[in-house]
Amino acid sequence: MLGELLKNARLAAKMTQEDLAFKAGVDRSYVSMLERDLKSPTLQMLFRICRVCATRYVQQSERDDGRSQILEIRPK
Repeated sequence: MLGELLKNARLAAKMTQEDLAFKAGVDRSYVSMLERDLKSPTLQMLFRICRVCATRYVQQSERDDGRSQILEIRPK
């Protein structure tokens, strides 16, 4: 689910995975793995990606098992 939100934010910013990777200082394959939910970013990396994609904030909620779940990434 987070991967889809990140991909939508990247596409809304009109960036390729390569563009995002360069601006966030990571490898393009890492961006790809995030978007396919094969990897989970640290909060620091998540906020860096949001900043690069010009998003304002990440909305979270708590799941039934007590863990946080990201629901929405909104554009500025």
